[in-house]
Amino acid sequence: MEIVAAMAHTQSLSPLPRTNHSAPYVELRQSLPSRVGVVSPFVDQLMRFILNFRMADGSEVDIEMALLEALANAVIHGNGDNSGKRVYVTCRCYMDGEVSITVRDEGKGFDSNTVEDPTSHENLLFTHGRGIYLMKTLMDEVLFEENGSVVRMRKNSNFGAIEQKRS
Repeated sequence: MEIVAAMAHTQSLSPLPRTNHSAPYVELRQSLPSRVGVVSPFVDQLMRFILNFRMADGSEVDIEMALLEALANAVIHGNGDNSGKRVYVTCRCYMDGEVSITVRDEGKGFDSNTVEDPTSHENLLFTHGRGIYLMKTLMDEVLFEENGSVVRMRKNSNFGAIEQKRS
């Protein structure tokens, strides 16, 4: 469990009300070393945490894939595969099922407006460059801040959809 020990740099849980959201939330903050090998085990742990607050309906696969892409981008592109740097993750799980995830790296950032469209004809055969497109497709909201070194992702509550399926 060396990976777990290396990942558990900071962590806090705090059920606090949010001013522009009616549901209380629990927040997890954690940093992990900037190494590709810790991304997948960390995502597994974080998804177990998320599923304590969000009903499983298939959308958890979207969250997991977007999170994997954001963390891989932070490690590889943001921190330049420098294991001396860290990646910081904040995950808020609202009691109504909404999930908000922030991933911050220690890199210089990038201009998200200059990223090539992977669906354009000339880019279809490229084997890279789809991470941002996937995050934007899979999540309900994706924002890049601080010159691209911070990505904020949100997946809307799924409680209403679950209730409609039961009716």
